Amino acid sequence: MTDSPASLPCPLWRRLIALVYDLLAVVAIVMVVGLVCQLATGGRVVTTGAQTAIAWWYRPLQAVVVSAYFVVSWLRGGQTLGMRPWHLRVTARDGTAAGLRQALVRVVVAGLPLALLALAPLLGLRGALWATLAGWVVWFAPALVDRRRRALHDIAAGTEVRRFD
Repeated sequence: MTDSPASLPCPLWRRLIALVYDLLAVVAIVMVVGLVCQLATGGRVVTTGAQTAIAWWYRPLQAVVVSAYFVVSWLRGGQTLGMRPWHLRVTARDGTAAGLRQALVRVVVAGLPLALLALAPLLGLRGALWATLAGWVVWFAPALVDRRRRALHDIAAGTEVRRFD
């Protein structure tokens, strides 16, 4: 498909700014889910004492809810809240709407650098956060050289982010 002026590959800087906007939405989602879980369990999601303990189901629940935000957004119009002001849209390679499988692959692959947080016992929290950031730098690096400006999760899912002006 040739690029029309109305649909061009999105430059990386726009994607990253939209991602910052989405980070605000994700923080709000995490806070609401945390509040609902605390209310539903009578405040026993996180217990303190000699050691702080988090219920085994809490982190996976947060991951599912945040992933659902992205997948549903991409399936319903191809845009998250952060993508809307920047006129960005996730599409399949041919410019059509991304499908469920593509959205699921995209969210799983995009989230893989979060697994580096598991290194916190070895590296400390700061080291694990830096490792995660480095992972995302590697994930987005292909967008700097790819003709279609695709990041690693776009390549894996067969999607791309397009700019619509």
